[in-house]
Amino acid sequence: MTHLTDDVRFEEKKGAHHTIGVITLNRPAVLNSLSHDMIHAMTTQLKHWARDDAMHAVVIQSAEGRAFCAGGDLRLIYERTLAGDTGRATYFQDEYELNRLIYHYKKPYIAFLNGITMGGGVGLSMHGSHRIATDRLLFAMPETGIGFFPDVGGTYFLPRLSHEMGVYLGLTGARITVDDAKMLGLVTHKINEAVFPDIMQALLATPIYASDAKETVTRILDQFAVPVETSPLMQVKEEVNTTFHHNSIEAILTAIKFSGNAFLESVAQTLKKKSPTSLKVTLRALREGLLLDFDACMKQEFYLASHFLSGHDFVEGIRALIIEKDQSPHWQPSDLASITDSMVLDYFMEPPGQLPLS
Repeated sequence: MTHLTDDVRFEEKKGAHHTIGVITLNRPAVLNSLSHDMIHAMTTQLKHWARDDAMHAVVIQSAEGRAFCAGGDLRLIYERTLAGDTGRATYFQDEYELNRLIYHYKKPYIAFLNGITMGGGVGLSMHGSHRIATDRLLFAMPETGIGFFPDVGGTYFLPRLSHEMGVYLGLTGARITVDDAKMLGLVTHKINEAVFPDIMQALLATPIYASDAKETVTRILDQFAVPVETSPLMQVKEEVNTTFHHNSIEAILTAIKFSGNAFLESVAQTLKKKSPTSLKVTLRALREGLLLDFDACMKQEFYLASHFLSGHDFVEGIRALIIEKDQSPHWQPSDLASITDSMVLDYFMEPPGQLPLS
């Protein structure tokens, strides 16, 4: 049984014992960026499959191309903002509800990450039970570079990574490899791209019972896993840990300045290009996220997203990096010193006139 929409496909593959649902992201020309319609379609389908006793697992993949999913549809958000659309926050509300649905999904949810996986694509994959990735994986949470913050559950999983790696990734937007991602636990299995059809056959051929479905899927995937070769990021884990444990961006930059470390000095140059507001709000959100459960993080993220939508930097970041591509955003305020603790705290307040996450 196959259902087809323009941008996302849904298939039901029948095996000897059960059925597996397959979601295929199908906007390769725009790196499978998430439209609002795609979010609605996936939410509806996942809820339907959750109620279907014959459906024992879900696989999400992308159509052939460069990306699994490079993020949300930022051009749409930009156009809605210019048009004065006061309902544009519903995009994030619906996206975060989809992230919550995936996080709480009782059936195995297996993401096949074969290419660029950033922002919204991370939200579609990171919260499922299994993340399998190939050498083509390019993972990042680059939101501070567009005047936003690492959302889609980023404030939950990033601060839980070892050695302050999540804080580093969330603030810098650094891009990492499959080996880095596997060492950090962001992916559960590294595989060769060529074996993915064999994995699908094994999932269909092996009985998957509700009582131990996720454990059964883990055993199947373990048979196809290949070892990590080298993780460049883990080679600098101590430098990252001793620098990014500080609780202010200023303190992080000061620690880098006195480190005399070439890698960290390059990190400082990266940070100085990001939105100062985004950096300060992101650091606070990551620190608070470590103390919150997933649903509380998502509620907080909706508050943050609503405030960023009404601010300057998010729209300006999209303009400079996505629309006009001049790579020269004009941040307001333009320096860290101009952003007070009170200004940061305002982002965490419940925004007026917004419906909360259910």
